[in-house]
Amino acid sequence: MLRQLSVVISVGLADSLNPSTVGPALFLAAGRRRVAQVAQFTLGVLVVNLAGGLLLLIGPGRLLLDLVPHPRGTVRHIIEIAAGAVLVALAVTTWAARHKLARRALPGAKGDGGSAFVTGASLAAVELPTAAPYLAVIAGLVASTLTTPEEILLLVIYNIAFIAPMLVILGTLIIAGDRADPWLKRVGAWLQRRWPVVLAGLLIFVGGALLILGGLGLLGRT
Repeated sequence: MLRQLSVVISVGLADSLNPSTVGPALFLAAGRRRVAQVAQFTLGVLVVNLAGGLLLLIGPGRLLLDLVPHPRGTVRHIIEIAAGAVLVALAVTTWAARHKLARRALPGAKGDGGSAFVTGASLAAVELPTAAPYLAVIAGLVASTLTTPEEILLLVIYNIAFIAPMLVILGTLIIAGDRADPWLKRVGAWLQRRWPVVLAGLLIFVGGALLILGGLGLLGRT
């Protein structure tokens, strides 16, 4: 359980530095009714990601695992290695394109009231099919020996880690109010310049850790 927990939190935090979600949250933080807007946007992202993850975790994911003719432990280690390789490949790609990515404007979000929830939910729905780190975590949970409640708990923890930057923005708005404006502007400017480099570093760290865990696991079974 502790092993899976560390992987889930690490991948969730690495995946949380996502300009498609943090960018709109920063823009909403500078608008009217910003506490409500950021809260609704964050909730929209959380609801869709969690619902989609639960569908894969307790539905087709487990059915697919039953088709693999290997011991569960071996399958888990192979999935860890595959997930690590995917994350390392994403890190290399992100690093190679870091200058081009940094020149792209962070995406914004418009609208008032409930539309912030719809915007967050829509962004999450569009990105979910290609969210490689999230899908890798789900595959690892499906292949684990954990009980279903434990798997669901870890999935919830992953999603909380994923929205951590948005929760920080929300907490800053609630605590600091208008005094948060200069800080949020600095964070937005820093994120615009550095997010590809930081994301590549986090992905290589988590991907390397998964490769090591999976490799050691396979060696231990030989």
